[in-house]
Amino acid sequence: MQIAQSWLTEILQRANEGWSVSPAELDAGFVSVGLEVEGEPEALPEITGPLVIGRVQSIEELEGFKKPIRFCHVDVGNDAPQEIVCGARNFAEGDLVVVALPGTVLPGNFEIGERVTYGKPSAGMIASAKELGIGNDHSGIITLREGTAEPGESAADMLGLDDTVIELNITPDRGYCFSARGLARELACGFDLDFAEPAGELGLGDSEEAWPVRIDDDVDTVRFAARKVTGIDARARTPWWMVKRLLTSGIRPISPAVDVTNYVMLELGHPMHAFDADALQGGLHVRFAGTGEKLVTLDDQTRTLDSGDVVICDARGPISLAGVMGGADTEVSDDTTNVLLEAAVWEPLHIFRTIRRHKLPSEAGKRYERSVDPGITIAALDRAATLLAEIAGGTVEPTLTDIGGVPEMPTIEFPAVRPDEVAGVDYPAGTSERRLRQIGCEVAAGGDGVLSVTPPSWRTDLRMNADLVEEVLRLEGLESIPSILPQAPSGRGLTASQRSRRAIGHALAYTGHVEVIAFPFLNPSVFDAFGLDADDPRRNTMELLNPLDAEQAHLATTLLPPLVDVARRNLARGRRSLSMFSISQVTRRTSDTRRIEVFDVTKRPSNAEIEELNGSLPYQPLHVATLYSGERAPAGHWGAGRDADALDAVEAAREVARGAGVDIEIRAAQYAPWHPGRCAEIIVRDERGERIVGHAGELHPAVLERLELPKRTSAMEINLTELGVGEVLPAPEISAYPAVLQDVAVVVDADVPSSAVRDALAVGAGELCESVELFDVFTGEQVGEGKKSLAYALSFRAADRTLTEDEASEMRDSAVRAAGDTLGAVLRG
Repeated sequence: MQIAQSWLTEILQRANEGWSVSPAELDAGFVSVGLEVEGEPEALPEITGPLVIGRVQSIEELEGFKKPIRFCHVDVGNDAPQEIVCGARNFAEGDLVVVALPGTVLPGNFEIGERVTYGKPSAGMIASAKELGIGNDHSGIITLREGTAEPGESAADMLGLDDTVIELNITPDRGYCFSARGLARELACGFDLDFAEPAGELGLGDSEEAWPVRIDDDVDTVRFAARKVTGIDARARTPWWMVKRLLTSGIRPISPAVDVTNYVMLELGHPMHAFDADALQGGLHVRFAGTGEKLVTLDDQTRTLDSGDVVICDARGPISLAGVMGGADTEVSDDTTNVLLEAAVWEPLHIFRTIRRHKLPSEAGKRYERSVDPGITIAALDRAATLLAEIAGGTVEPTLTDIGGVPEMPTIEFPAVRPDEVAGVDYPAGTSERRLRQIGCEVAAGGDGVLSVTPPSWRTDLRMNADLVEEVLRLEGLESIPSILPQAPSGRGLTASQRSRRAIGHALAYTGHVEVIAFPFLNPSVFDAFGLDADDPRRNTMELLNPLDAEQAHLATTLLPPLVDVARRNLARGRRSLSMFSISQVTRRTSDTRRIEVFDVTKRPSNAEIEELNGSLPYQPLHVATLYSGERAPAGHWGAGRDADALDAVEAAREVARGAGVDIEIRAAQYAPWHPGRCAEIIVRDERGERIVGHAGELHPAVLERLELPKRTSAMEINLTELGVGEVLPAPEISAYPAVLQDVAVVVDADVPSSAVRDALAVGAGELCESVELFDVFTGEQVGEGKKSLAYALSFRAADRTLTEDEASEMRDSAVRAAGDTLGAVLRG
């Protein structure tokens, strides 16, 4: 929110005569109470030279140009009128305007001089607010109310150009600060000043209802009030003091009726709306819109309404999108003489959703979605009606429509010493009571130092003791709380699972993988692209009630869809080679997964409630997944590159197993969405038995086509929770004796997995066999049809002696016999 410093100073001087601070001190005051200031406070740009008030004496319309041009004679207090060429259209003869005479230097170092333009002499410029550096409104020049000043007088003092504008970032929980009233109260707390409430009901009368209004119960309207002002002057102009405050707050002046409602919104934080009372047909009805109903809003856009939109209707139908924007049919125009002012407090959630549904942010919407104070609804209405009558004449009718009221605020039992206990600071006695009164709370002292605190109607965020503690601490100054680092107890560190996760991440990163953060949500349609069976457990997802993205509203049961999304995004941006991984939790629904009622959050839940809550949660295992596309080893001056393939995915599974300190087995499998002939399942055997913990290999060509991924894209996914964590000792045992190497080639049936042959050789070779590595696969006529030759390198080593070749040969032969007995392997001749 933007606001002029002079406005805040004026409010605070009502109870603190003569008080003022510099812009830097004002900035520090806001920061001290926890408000975020955007940048530095900005003084209005300096203007030097003769900037004066002028009266337009005559206007000659120049023709023959691409745009309207006027040749004006302006009285600036000199003997002869000033001749000025101007393109603006929002002024007439007799109007008071602001004139920059030759020699004036405007913001941007723009010097005004004399020249001939459009065939006429021009000595000066009739200025707009933007040209003077007051706001961004360039819709027309500044026109002043009669009696504001006389021609020739200096305009700088009258315009108040010695002001400063400060911009604040208001967080969602502090909607009351979207007003001069709220900001001034915060400054009063920061500078420890008295505060005079600017909002008060003026007693303008409530003899009968100002307009018949009917409100449906289901729209949850907190309060709705209306008051009528009749006989206003449609030609009246908004006074400069109000125009300036609107401009410096980023709002464009329009007309007195509209400007008054905007001004009161900025002053008190209560949005309002002005209807042309003569354009209304029948009583008003507040209800939810019917699906497909139409409304032309003030921006001349025809909007199709949703059943979740709250609307104000007359006999014709919707005339206003409640809390967001009014309708064109009842807009206040240049001919309006009778105005119905409406001030309502709407349910914030309805407004929040309507704004986003129609992509229609507004100043009123900003305040409504953060909640508006229902306690000042009538005061705001009275203030607006009084201002409108003062500016545009007319009569404030002594009638009032007021439906609803101010909800009762909860009383909180609050130990006065609680802030001291939380902060570890001994505050002076009475600090809690004094600070809570400053923010508007009603405080009654009870026994044993316990205060009964009732928050004000504008502080709906104060619900529990912790909220009150926060208020006391921020007003006393968070910088006064000592920063003491806790001592870490000895003997603690990362858990085995945490060390394992880090080791896995490091292992994959060291081998050329890039870690990505997987989006935890997905669209279930991806499982159709994956070709999963209808009863595949991965389809049993959990849908979010309020998703961040309506297109991806289900929790991911596998990491492959998020990785596919990342891959497609990178490929679309020209990245052709990908080797990436992600470690994240997935969500699997179980038979116990269910929705339970929300517990009372004002106290600690019981052990039974905690057990019920934990039992209702879904299974959330930790997964790791990799995905490859393009080159795994890049080409360059060193030679040709190498494309990624299924074996890279399998090797990544081995890297994960080594990082976790777990032994795994690789076995051929068929599992969607992998290619049935290039898919391996990852198996773990331990005291819990044999179990499949993941899969790796090349994705199915049809899946790749549906997902628009390159051919030969490969992937791996492992359930780390099921994989477990092994014991990784800090140092392995190393024999000082050399190894003896033996090679062996065996012929087996073509469908026998190489891993099974390796395992059989390792078992048959005995305990001194250090490793069995496959280094060659051969098929052809020499080994026979339906057969293949597998060549392995066996390494033997003893811890207490050097093995002989005979011993190694004997163990090699034993390995071959074991492979022959179990798999029918034959030593290749």
